[in-house]
Amino acid sequence: MKSFILTCLIVMALGQSLAQPTPYPTIGQIVRLDPRLDKLLPKDARIEVLASGFMWTEGPVWVRNGKAAGGNFLLFSDVPQNTIYKWTEKEGVTPFLKPSGYTGLGVYGDEPGSNGLTVDANGRLIACEHGDRRVTAMPLDGVGGKRTLADNYNGKRFNSPNDVVAHSNGSYYFTDPPYGMPKKENDPSREINEFGVYRIGQQGVVSMVVSDLTRPNGIALSPDEKTLYVAQSDPERPVIMAYPLQADGSVGKGRVVFGADGLKKQGLSGGFDGMKVDRDGNIWTTRPGGVLVLSPAGEFLGHIKIGGATANCAWGDDGSTLYITADMYLCRVKTSAKGW
Repeated sequence: MKSFILTCLIVMALGQSLAQPTPYPTIGQIVRLDPRLDKLLPKDARIEVLASGFMWTEGPVWVRNGKAAGGNFLLFSDVPQNTIYKWTEKEGVTPFLKPSGYTGLGVYGDEPGSNGLTVDANGRLIACEHGDRRVTAMPLDGVGGKRTLADNYNGKRFNSPNDVVAHSNGSYYFTDPPYGMPKKENDPSREINEFGVYRIGQQGVVSMVVSDLTRPNGIALSPDEKTLYVAQSDPERPVIMAYPLQADGSVGKGRVVFGADGLKKQGLSGGFDGMKVDRDGNIWTTRPGGVLVLSPAGEFLGHIKIGGATANCAWGDDGSTLYITADMYLCRVKTSAKGW
């Protein structure tokens, strides 16, 4: 009888353990420098590693109700592998699209694939493609194929579109540094002198809205869509810029939100990469080592310290999960803040 009871208890315990999800490994730490961060990140917030073993992860985006592709899921780029991957809690990581950014013959540099991704108001996947040097739109409902939104400015090919944000009015803003070119800024196939920030208008007309940044990279809109934020990855001039959007889609005079002096005060260095803005206007920007959290006024609130090169981030699930692409890792942090 005792052995029977013991067996039952073991079976019950085993069943309970199998029912519990296996915890993900964690990495890094949350550095809290301002009490306002406690309202954005819970005290027990952890940096979970969802998957690893990639070459260079980038451009995460959460897809809501992607019925043809299997419901809600995360997409992200592995730029060197020319692949977009899909992640779900149930299935983990699976290939989603290959090639993702270079469809030509032979080898195209060390970063040929897609980089920044977003989803527009029509439910299309918008991608910055390094190798094909363009911005594309691809339906996620299974109807129709990919189309090019823009691949040149005044007849000259872009360098390597890097990150993109969609405006609700049907326009798009994206950055164009040289990182995806085989020889970077010295590539002989480069056709445009500036490393610009561009707008693709509702009718497909391309305009350069910012021309004086040395390495524009991450890009985001404020919740009211009245301000365009651009992160610069130049380590000699790291800066987060804010530009007022005009009625015609152009931008006004930019102002510095956060820069080298702010980094230096925290003992940090390096350029900024991708970024997102939450519903309250706080800025979450990546840099070497992790994600910085800034108030709308540019005050340094804290640091999601991953400990390695960190490329980009995106809100997912119900808007209170920050997914982070960092070097070989795909990570997430559960937040109290809400994305939009």
